[in-house]
Amino acid sequence: MAAWIIYLCVFAGVAALVAGVAAVRTGDREDEVAQRLSALTIGAKDDPKEVSLSSEIFNAGRDGAEGAFERIVSRYMNLNLLFEQADVNMTVSKFLSIVGGAGVLGFVLPTLAGMPMKFAPIVSVMLVTLPFLWLIMKRKRRLNKFAAQLPEALELISRALRAGHSLAAGFNLVGQEMSAPISTEFNRTFEEQNLGMPLEEALNSLTDRIPNLDLKFFATAVILQRQTGGDLAEILDKIGHLIRERFKIWGQVQALTGEGRLSGIVLLALPPALFVTVYRMNPDYLMLLFTDDLGKKMLVGGLVMQLLGAIVIQKIVNIKV
Repeated sequence: MAAWIIYLCVFAGVAALVAGVAAVRTGDREDEVAQRLSALTIGAKDDPKEVSLSSEIFNAGRDGAEGAFERIVSRYMNLNLLFEQADVNMTVSKFLSIVGGAGVLGFVLPTLAGMPMKFAPIVSVMLVTLPFLWLIMKRKRRLNKFAAQLPEALELISRALRAGHSLAAGFNLVGQEMSAPISTEFNRTFEEQNLGMPLEEALNSLTDRIPNLDLKFFATAVILQRQTGGDLAEILDKIGHLIRERFKIWGQVQALTGEGRLSGIVLLALPPALFVTVYRMNPDYLMLLFTDDLGKKMLVGGLVMQLLGAIVIQKIVNIKV
């Protein structure tokens, strides 16, 4: 029972340390919309930090413990933005509950599998990272799909402009004619304009939700065209052509680096697979890595070299276009 208490204390300490480092590195960043609403309700001349603190105290009493907890977490980790970018309908408290449950499960599984308790922190950390990896992968797939749809959307807006429609009508056309995720985002931008938000703010909100370089080019071109004039349809055609050419080059790069990526996957997966195989065949032989001083040094050295190898392979095959 004492071992369980020790491991739980270690897990809680590591979690607190990670949260503290995240708080220091992230700082006191506030959501833009929340700042605007706070300024309207309390006064635009108030200090933003005081406004934020007063708003949180007021909202904590209004929404209860769950709402206060989500606002406190959002000050250091903008999980709501990740949920938007990944199109995940989930609250911060629910997601963190899943993460906490995965961490507790990591302490239970080694016991049920008959493994030594020294594996419990390792398994727990691995399971805690799984929800974050799932969220990041889902976000990446959605952003990649948006990037692939962007050239067609720009051409659709360009044709709408040449037909005499407004830019807002072009946004609405993309929202109606194309599939998600680009239809969802452009339709949201169209609705924000209809509700009175200036075009510049609506486009900035769109680029905040979708961190895509080509989309930022599009937003910058639209804002500059409104200020200086010019043929926006021609500009959109050129941006769409540029994006398509970049996709062609990116496809060629992916084909040329495919062998390197496969080699990296095999090299990175081989040590863990061999570790599990040897442990199932002869656990006492493998336990020397955890009981002997030289074995511990070899294990740490192997993990460090594994991590460095993964970073080097990623840098080699990740050619930016």
